[in-house]
Amino acid sequence: MDRQAALIIGVGPGLGTALVRRCLDQGMNVVAAARSATGLESLREVGPRDRLHLRDADATSVEDVGALFDYAEGELSVPDLVVFNAGTFEPGEVTGIEPEEFERCWKVGCLGGFIVGRAAARRMGPRGSGSILFTGATASLRGSAGFANLAVPKFGLRALAQSLARELGPKNVHVAHVIIDGQIRSARYEHLVEERGPDSLLEPAVIADAFLWLHHQHRSAWTFELDLRPWTEKF
Repeated sequence: MDRQAALIIGVGPGLGTALVRRCLDQGMNVVAAARSATGLESLREVGPRDRLHLRDADATSVEDVGALFDYAEGELSVPDLVVFNAGTFEPGEVTGIEPEEFERCWKVGCLGGFIVGRAAARRMGPRGSGSILFTGATASLRGSAGFANLAVPKFGLRALAQSLARELGPKNVHVAHVIIDGQIRSARYEHLVEERGPDSLLEPAVIADAFLWLHHQHRSAWTFELDLRPWTEKF
C-alpha cells in the first residue's frame, strides 16, 4: 500500500516536532516546513531521509506556499494530511500595540492559514479526500487583556476553519480546528510542573496523537472542533 503524505507547516521544537514524529511512526512520508528549515536539521535523527523532507516556506507568501505544495506533490503526492501550526505572538495592551506589530501577528496567524488552507483545498477537493487541521489556542475563544495580537488572528483562523469545513465536507475533505487550552510542555515552562503538579502541562506527543486521531476519523462522525487541556486547567 502506498504511504500517505503529511505536510506540516510551522514546525518548531514542540508540537511541530511531535507531529512529525507521530506521522513518521504511523508510516507516513512527511514534508516539514518552517520559515527557516536550517532550524529543523535536528529532525534528521527522527526519520529516514527518503521519508522526511525539510523545506523553507513563509506561510504568508502565496509563492512560497504554492512551491511547497508543488514540491510535496512532485516528491510524494497530494498531501493526505495538512497541518497549519504557524503563529507568532507579541504581548501588549491595545493602546501600546503598533499597527506594524498587529499586522505581522495577523499575517502569520490568520493570513497564513488562509493561504495554506486554500492551497490544500484546491488540491484535496478535486481528489475527494484528505484532512486539513488548524492549531488554535485559548485565544481562539477569548480575547484576554494583553493578548490582542494573539486573539485577533486566532479568532480569524477559527472562522476560516469553520467556513472551509462547510465547503469541503461534501467533497470528503475533513477540516478540523484544535484548541490548545493551556501551556505545552517545554523547557521554558518546566518550572510550572513543580507548582501545579504532574501532568499539568500539555505533552506535545499526546497532542500529536489527538491530531492523528482526527485525521483517521470515519466521515460518519467527523469532529470539527476539539479542545485539549490539562486536568488542572480551569475552564
